[in-house]
Amino acid sequence: MSLKNTNVLVIGGTSGIGLGVAHAVADRGGTPYVASRHQAGVDRALAELPDGARGATVDLTDPSALDRLAADVGDLDHLVYTAGESLELLPLADLTPAVVNGFLQTRFVGALSAARVFGPRLRSGGSITLTSGTAAWNPGYGPLPSSLCGAMNALTTALAVELAPVRVNAVAPGMIRTPLWDEMAQADRTALFDQEAQRIPLGRIGEVDDAVLAYVYCMEQTFGTGTVITVEGGSLLV
Repeated sequence: MSLKNTNVLVIGGTSGIGLGVAHAVADRGGTPYVASRHQAGVDRALAELPDGARGATVDLTDPSALDRLAADVGDLDHLVYTAGESLELLPLADLTPAVVNGFLQTRFVGALSAARVFGPRLRSGGSITLTSGTAAWNPGYGPLPSSLCGAMNALTTALAVELAPVRVNAVAPGMIRTPLWDEMAQADRTALFDQEAQRIPLGRIGEVDDAVLAYVYCMEQTFGTGTVITVEGGSLLV
């Protein structure tokens, strides 16, 4: 299924992997609609996306915000959900209820709410692509990312049944060079990336374009649902 002449909403589409997906949709002749919390981010994304791209702000903590976004977007073929705050690689002792709730609100509750609102509105042949991560299988990332990614994988299969025949899949990136890591000190980030690159079979950190291709596949293929596609350079093999 080609993305030409399709409308694709990317929630979290103003930076990193989400913005990369928006570019890929536009390159394939579709219309990307990027949504994020901050207007400045939306403006920056639209400034670099081709003419015809659209955007809006959405507060995922506001129960009515997604309904308003749905009314603004109109007809939609695909939903891609990549929204997420910076990674919380914290030990159990530091995981206060406020930290946990804040992390899950955007990444899990927001994804579930978006599926609830947009799933029934998708055109025939439409799809939802969520974002998980290899932390689901790697406890070294800490209890919060690991439990969140495991929950996203389970949500993917549950929604694939609940929303059928809408296809619901997820992409589980490994360590990808995106702004989500920017809150780390540069020296620490560089050391982490170098260490991971030396460890994994493909010998490098993933780039945004590596992950984007998996999202494009989830939208364009027509006979896969409830699947989680890993993009991780072989990190789960070692």
